[in-house]
Amino acid sequence: MNLKQLSLSLAAVVLLANCSSKHSEEAVRASFLDKAGMDTTANPADDFAQYANGTWLKNTKIPDDQSGWGSFYTLNEENQKKTKAILEELAAKSASEGSAEQKVGDFYASGMDTLAIEKAGISPVLPTLKTIEAIKTPQAYLDYVAADQDNLGGALFSFYVGADDKNSTKNRINFSQGGLGLPEKSYYTSDEPSTKKVREAYLTYITTLLKLSGVEATLAAKQAQEVLAFEKALSASHKTPVELRDPIKNYHKYAIADLAKVYSMDWASFLQKMKVKTDSVLMGQPEYYTAMGKLLATTPIEVVKNREKINVLNAASPYLTKAFRTARFEFYGKVLNGQQVESERWKKMANQVDSNLGELLGQIWVQKHFTPEAKERMLTLVTNLQKVYRSRIEKLDWMSKETKAKALVKFDKIINKIGYPDKWKNFDDVTINRATYYANVLSANRHATKEMLEKLTKPVDKTEWGMTPPTVNAYANPSFNEIVFPAGILQFPFFDNNADDAINYGGIGGVIGHELTHLFDDQGRQYDADGNLKDWWKEEDAKKFNAKAQMVVNQYNNFTLFGNVHVNGQLTLGENLADLGGITLAYEAFKLTEQGKSNEKIDGFTPDQRFFMSWAQVWRIKDREESMRVRLNTDPHSPEVFRINGPLMNFEPFYKAFNVSDKNKMYLPADKRAVIW
Repeated sequence: MNLKQLSLSLAAVVLLANCSSKHSEEAVRASFLDKAGMDTTANPADDFAQYANGTWLKNTKIPDDQSGWGSFYTLNEENQKKTKAILEELAAKSASEGSAEQKVGDFYASGMDTLAIEKAGISPVLPTLKTIEAIKTPQAYLDYVAADQDNLGGALFSFYVGADDKNSTKNRINFSQGGLGLPEKSYYTSDEPSTKKVREAYLTYITTLLKLSGVEATLAAKQAQEVLAFEKALSASHKTPVELRDPIKNYHKYAIADLAKVYSMDWASFLQKMKVKTDSVLMGQPEYYTAMGKLLATTPIEVVKNREKINVLNAASPYLTKAFRTARFEFYGKVLNGQQVESERWKKMANQVDSNLGELLGQIWVQKHFTPEAKERMLTLVTNLQKVYRSRIEKLDWMSKETKAKALVKFDKIINKIGYPDKWKNFDDVTINRATYYANVLSANRHATKEMLEKLTKPVDKTEWGMTPPTVNAYANPSFNEIVFPAGILQFPFFDNNADDAINYGGIGGVIGHELTHLFDDQGRQYDADGNLKDWWKEEDAKKFNAKAQMVVNQYNNFTLFGNVHVNGQLTLGENLADLGGITLAYEAFKLTEQGKSNEKIDGFTPDQRFFMSWAQVWRIKDREESMRVRLNTDPHSPEVFRINGPLMNFEPFYKAFNVSDKNKMYLPADKRAVIW
């Protein structure tokens, strides 16, 4: 799916602290702004993020097992505790074989049994490693990655099955660039100190994986160097994160017979071995497969095999012994994210159950933590924001009548998904035994692969969800023309049923507006009412949109962290447009409420000031430098300080609420402010 989502490393979205009797044990919140967390020595007209959150940022210590802390993280922590209670209850009792309760409870129990995991050692992956070791030729390698359902595609073939971007009723297999273990291509060549540190740590990590698999230390170091060089050669063909954002340039459809023009191999046989039934495929980045084919033919097969072994060991490391888990944490946890210690085992298992059996866990989770009243309230909020957005489209002064009419057709077809699916996925083919953790993971993976490939014989199912109900996140999917809010994120600090409208519209309202805007951002706007990638704009309208979007690019390019590291305005454009749209739509919807029309102060703030304070405290996050540096290279989301300040610098009502003048740092001249939707 072409999901436009709020990053899991960030604060995200939405509703609700429930006031039903079911949740009567939860304390009723009396205060909804953290006044103690403010820095009142800062001028809000110079740096609103500092004014709203400065003392909190100064005093907050990021927990040792986290890469950051703040609104998203605290909500995720609360949801994990709720999940833990469910999992421990299910693991402690005997449920009927094959039931959701049995599978969820036994999966959790098997992962918590670290003594059994230590006893199993590396044995769960030895059969796969032996199969790889027996490979003698490039063709044998291709046969293996095409046929092994537990390692389908291997390290070099990255793929998924989803709606064809240009025919949203048809599912197709889409191959994309792959083969790399580092975050993106610049990490293989850059001598910038933090990037070089990541590369060196990755080399240490893959060396350790090889040693843990039984390779002698000196030989493991040599093999790891060879694999790194192989990946570096592959990376030269990769598109950058910015280049990957262009849906047109990353769409290439091929009949099976024409795939030989990309890479000359027997694609028909390869796809048949994969159990892929199709007459054509999509390739996001065919240049990668051309380069990969040449390298596969010229690289010693032992190097290719070692790359594949590392791929298997890395994927399996969370499910193996402490030595494997520690090696993985040293690279992904410490170096990439700055975490000081590993998360507690139960937290990891809460995540694993959700990842592997998400809709089974989700059925149980929403019964306890998401009421019908919550879903209804959320639908009302979404409807209110949509009314405002539709009205704004109708009144646009820069869009022609013809394009505007098509925009409104698209708008009226938007699908809203709230809380959880209307129909649940079937996991009958998944076998779970509390004595065999790794086998449980493989069974769940085989189910997911089978489910994905079977889509090729079915029409696109637009009722399908791309996230599980307990997930603390939200997304917009332009191929489905939908916005989606899982139950896991629908609670405080983003919404509270007892809060005044300024708080809720500044929080959840801004996020609803954010997701709506994604369907019309620089990528989403290229999809029509039915979710097809199609040029439905008049040329003059597209030029006007692009000129307005370029203003946003230029603004964010000027934001810096760590002294001289710039935000990439082109990489973050879609999210920045969504943030700007989110605050705009939420504010206008807020002004339709009784509080929005009044001037009554609460906690010393006017309604408008409370609205903007809520926006700032929803995006209150403190990040570790390590994870932020990776994000600046790869993440389409801007750092949170700029998600707070950037949209407000373009927003006239903020200027009025906090008396921003041309003498202040938040000030932009009227002709430099981006106003789009």
